[in-house]
Amino acid sequence: MSDPSGFSRITSTPELIPFKAYQDAGQALEQLRHIYDRNTAFLRDSFAQCLESGFPRGQRFRACYPAVRLRVDTYQEVDSRLSYGHVVEPGVYMTTITAPGLYHDYLLEQLELLLRNHGVQVEVGESSVPIPLHFALNNGVQTTVTTVPESPGDTLRDHFDVPDLAYMDDAIVNGTWERVHNEPLPLAPFTAPRIDYSLHRLQHYSATRPEYFQNFVLFTNYQFYVDEFCQWAREVLQADEQGYIDLVEPGNIITPAGVNASTTGSPLARAPQMPSYHLRRADHSGITLINIGVGPSNAKTITDHVAVLRPAAWLMLGHCAGLRTTQRLGDYVLAHGYVRQDHVLDEDLPTWVPIPPLAEIQVALEQAVAEVAGLSGWELKRIMRTGTVASIDNRNWELRDHHEPVRRLSQSRAIALDMESATIAANGFRFRVPYGTLLCVSDKPLHGELKLPGMASEFYARQVGQHLHIGIRALELLREMPKERLHSRKLRSFLETAFQ
Repeated sequence: MSDPSGFSRITSTPELIPFKAYQDAGQALEQLRHIYDRNTAFLRDSFAQCLESGFPRGQRFRACYPAVRLRVDTYQEVDSRLSYGHVVEPGVYMTTITAPGLYHDYLLEQLELLLRNHGVQVEVGESSVPIPLHFALNNGVQTTVTTVPESPGDTLRDHFDVPDLAYMDDAIVNGTWERVHNEPLPLAPFTAPRIDYSLHRLQHYSATRPEYFQNFVLFTNYQFYVDEFCQWAREVLQADEQGYIDLVEPGNIITPAGVNASTTGSPLARAPQMPSYHLRRADHSGITLINIGVGPSNAKTITDHVAVLRPAAWLMLGHCAGLRTTQRLGDYVLAHGYVRQDHVLDEDLPTWVPIPPLAEIQVALEQAVAEVAGLSGWELKRIMRTGTVASIDNRNWELRDHHEPVRRLSQSRAIALDMESATIAANGFRFRVPYGTLLCVSDKPLHGELKLPGMASEFYARQVGQHLHIGIRALELLREMPKERLHSRKLRSFLETAFQ
């Protein structure tokens, strides 16, 4: 290998592991893990040696991601009810794989579905996509080394591969991926470098490790919900029921079931930007709550990263401005459509793309409201209204001339306005993650009803607990649902990846 200046460099790599066919998903997964563990260890060991003995002039160290490859040669018909686990036309399909230990259950399911639905072998081997050094270091540890004193003029990237944006875009999920020559078709929605990037960003934004995230996710933008969630989680753990094993808080503070105090981790000196809390079950079917703060930018940022964990569903629980005179403070809004004026996803998902309601999510949320509030049928309509939610990126929209925005809200039949819900739903649609929104009316600015300080405290004390437990109950109902039913075909496009 030569650099642009013509200086010759020697590249040290582990011995190449060629592709091998497997009929057993467990054996294929074990080979993926072997390649990944060997190659990341090679990079870590090489980096440690360089730190100890110096960076050898003219030498690079490289190791590549493992990959899964599938060859299908017929237009084989599969069960038309399936939303994933198969390809729709003949071809060679491939995806790079990272952290197979973290994704063990997910990968095992995807491989088993391919083997069962197509009756062909899957191939596992070493790809040609380099693993960036940053992603090979354990536990998200980042190196601060950028220059190499022992090699004047050299930088770290002269010796190791670093993250390359060419491998980290969202072209596959955005539907903009274009084939170059005869390269394999994508088998999964994300490449390994794209996943690794998000795994590292999750640790940064949430202050908890990726392996603690659960398959059912609640997003909120109020600390009140966090306090209520943590109190409820500790009560559940103390009772040692419902299959929950522990609560993980920012700083990776862990409180196990049946114990009054945390056993690992330490409080953080500074709060993270979007702290996360995980009430865990052994099979990752617990609940993660993330306080995303305010605004569509935060909503997009965190869902961009949570999506690579392939959660089973995510829900937004937040407050909104009620837009109808008949609404009262504390009423619920179940979104069945969205007006998107958040402007953070316009390039990835044009606003002309409709974001449909998902029947499975809608039914679970409505049932949860009925159970927790103790109402049903006609009486349920007293506290909950289904309709369109508008999300806007201008928190102080009320200070503008009202004529144009109010007309737009009226034409769209919007019944509520917030800043995050449409973003979270749109990213769920884009990333094929089932999504839903249940908001609580906290003020009615068009009708002069704003919360006074005393009213606000009383409102939050009364409504937050009920609202949160509705969200929790909805996720429990979704958890009881078969996965193939929950992952709606509404989320799939013409030519989809086989991996969920």
